[in-house]
Amino acid sequence: MALQSHFSDSYTIEAGCDEAGRGCLAGPLFAAAVILPFDYFNEQLNDSKQLSCTQRETLREIIMKDAIAYSVVSISEVVIDEINILNASFRGMNSAVKELNIKPELLLIDGNRFKNETEFPFHCIVQGDAQYMSIAAASILAKTFRDDLMKQLDVEFPVYGWKHNKGYPTSAHKEALLQYGRSPYHRKTFQVKGQLKLAF
Repeated sequence: MALQSHFSDSYTIEAGCDEAGRGCLAGPLFAAAVILPFDYFNEQLNDSKQLSCTQRETLREIIMKDAIAYSVVSISEVVIDEINILNASFRGMNSAVKELNIKPELLLIDGNRFKNETEFPFHCIVQGDAQYMSIAAASILAKTFRDDLMKQLDVEFPVYGWKHNKGYPTSAHKEALLQYGRSPYHRKTFQVKGQLKLAF
């Protein structure tokens, strides 16, 4: 099913907002906000999780070229540990919106909760990245920018396989944690399910 180009019936400057890395054991959370032209349509746009790496990379360039405005920010693992991952996702999306060089009139937030720290009204949409183009675009930017960073960090700490798992809790990643312990980029407040005693 094709995604919808806009939420409002009449012309409104809408910023789609999403994050990537919320379920990871390591690395920062990335958040993005994207304003697309009203009635914008690209049949390839979809939830980033439904796309291949090549498709996401191709669409990132298209989004950055076609968007009226976009911004991408990261929230470090240190901050995630301090304020928890939910508040980190709120902070990330708020920061991304504030960094837009065009003021939106409505925020479309992927998910069912948001703590708004901007002057703009918002609407939460569960699985919004599979329904609205601007949210899907934000999900692609957040995901690809975060993946690029995790590939860079993999060079520094190759034992965890971040080039492949991007910090998510795969079996190989969890086994490496048990064998080598935590890196400086691992989130101290995230535990490995079913783990043996791990020195966090």
